[in-house]
Amino acid sequence: MSELIISVSGLRGVIGRDLSPEVAIRYIAAWAEVAPPGPMIVGRDGRTTGRMLQRAVQATLMACGRDVLDADVVPTPTVGVLVRHYRAAGGVQITASHNPPEYNGLKLFSPEGRVIPALLGGEVRHRFSHSIPGWQPYHKVGTLEDCPDKLSAHSEAVLRTVDADRIRDKRYRVLLDSNHGAGGVLGVPLLESLGCEVVARGTIPNGLFDHPPEPLAENLAGICQAVRDSQADVGFCQDPDADRLAVIDSSGRYLGEEYTLAMCVDHRLKTRRGPIVTNCASSMMSRDLAVKYGVPFHYAAVGEANVVDAILEHEAVFGGEGNGGPIDPAVGLVRDSFVGMACILDAMASEDASVAALADRLPRYSIRKTKFTMPRERLAGAYQMLVERFSDATPNYLDGLRLDWPDRWVLLRPSNTEPIVRVIAETPSQEQTDRLCDQIRHCVDDFLGSAN
Repeated sequence: MSELIISVSGLRGVIGRDLSPEVAIRYIAAWAEVAPPGPMIVGRDGRTTGRMLQRAVQATLMACGRDVLDADVVPTPTVGVLVRHYRAAGGVQITASHNPPEYNGLKLFSPEGRVIPALLGGEVRHRFSHSIPGWQPYHKVGTLEDCPDKLSAHSEAVLRTVDADRIRDKRYRVLLDSNHGAGGVLGVPLLESLGCEVVARGTIPNGLFDHPPEPLAENLAGICQAVRDSQADVGFCQDPDADRLAVIDSSGRYLGEEYTLAMCVDHRLKTRRGPIVTNCASSMMSRDLAVKYGVPFHYAAVGEANVVDAILEHEAVFGGEGNGGPIDPAVGLVRDSFVGMACILDAMASEDASVAALADRLPRYSIRKTKFTMPRERLAGAYQMLVERFSDATPNYLDGLRLDWPDRWVLLRPSNTEPIVRVIAETPSQEQTDRLCDQIRHCVDDFLGSAN
């Protein structure tokens, strides 16, 4: 059975099983039909199958009459910056983000330099399923050129958001783990331009991951040890396409992805007040910080496209997702690990504080993520049961069902690809979080069992 996963802004699958050159060609041909006139930027992360798909994507765009600027190996947020910098009609990043090495995928960018929104994504998906590619005659075939400069615009945009000289004066020692994805291509020169001594791990973008690619605690034990052994001031860990960032302090403590966004929000609001946006599965830390600084706070549905929609709607000064994906509209409308690194270093320098101190002063919560099997047709009944069972909570149906209390919350949202429900809960302590998750699980089990 095919497990090709098609989302709002792209697709991904296993090479040789679901994601073949033929699938890529049809999908990119659909994007060429929907996108406005103009050239396209094409980039890829470091995966071993990236070059194969890169050739297929480029040939498809050219056969559809599009001129192509080839960025080759670049981080995903860099593609967004390049689309705007070169005033392209859109872009394609070849990446499977944090998926295992057998996966690859295609992520589409609009002329605004963001992943395409839901309406446009729906049109691409419809044409992918129902339309014939619009191949052009020989005299209308597009051209292929290399991007003349693929990194400077992104690097300069990030540097404009911080006090670079103040960071340079500190001469921080930074361990950067790019895990052989695309992050080191920009990460090393950016950190060096900030005066950092870089301890580089996995910065060659060959896709031969040293550890599982998602930057979670269980995958980074060796990197935590390396940060401690190298006496680094901070460790920065990227996923393969470098749109997510996890942080490790100088003692080798994994601070985690949730803290990436919260530390950035805290620092940004010290110097620029304005609305903040996160998705509804992110920690309450950012919400509490918005209250502390007296600025509006808004939740969006899970997914980068949804968060960007809300950032634009509310003219937010910062936003992102708690999976380590900060979004700074001053740089670009894409989750960006480089924004995170520069912002955290700027916070450390401005306050002469360690990254551990920055994290430890944030509101303290315990978050847990789990899942269980549930038929999709039973969701509505389960939601109603939970709202009645937890009548002291405020329900929200922005994305699945979220139940909120003043100091805790739980979110149940269905997977788009599996018959499961993902459950995320956050409370002030691990004990309370475990208890809330267990309560939800028992209630759902009783509800499903009552129908048998």
